[in-house]
Amino acid sequence: MIERLLPVEWFREVPPVTGLHPVVAEKRDRLVEQSKAIGIDVVITDDFRSAEEQNALYRQGRSEEGAIVTQVKGGSSYHNYGLAIDFALRVPGGDVIWDLSYDGNGNGKSDWMEVVSIAKKLGFSWGGDWKSFPDYPHLQMDFGYSIGELQRGWRPPQQPE
Repeated sequence: MIERLLPVEWFREVPPVTGLHPVVAEKRDRLVEQSKAIGIDVVITDDFRSAEEQNALYRQGRSEEGAIVTQVKGGSSYHNYGLAIDFALRVPGGDVIWDLSYDGNGNGKSDWMEVVSIAKKLGFSWGGDWKSFPDYPHLQMDFGYSIGELQRGWRPPQQPE
């Protein structure tokens, strides 16, 4: 385990992350497909986000207009490493909603929570389970890596082992 304690950049150049991790992308697509199969239209509203985009979101509700939507600056979000997505629901007529109680498929269950259940079965963790700042649209796969490890250059393999 000693090799995991030393920063990777001591030994090699770490290429910048520029998109969604392939495993996360594949699971995102399966989430959309499996949700559609039970009558739920999932919209992916965000996935990979650059540090600059993250910083712009962080300024929102602080030094710029709008509501606070994130607690972390660039480099401190799993979105910045291609390991997170955000979602919403599309309703008949085309509107996109973030309603946790909406039951558009009429089965007596919240569509939102049905999507979360599918996501968890696919290996995502849900931001709605966070105690300090619940982030209901947020799903991530951290592959066991902390933000600190990702900041030091550690990356999950491109394909599961």
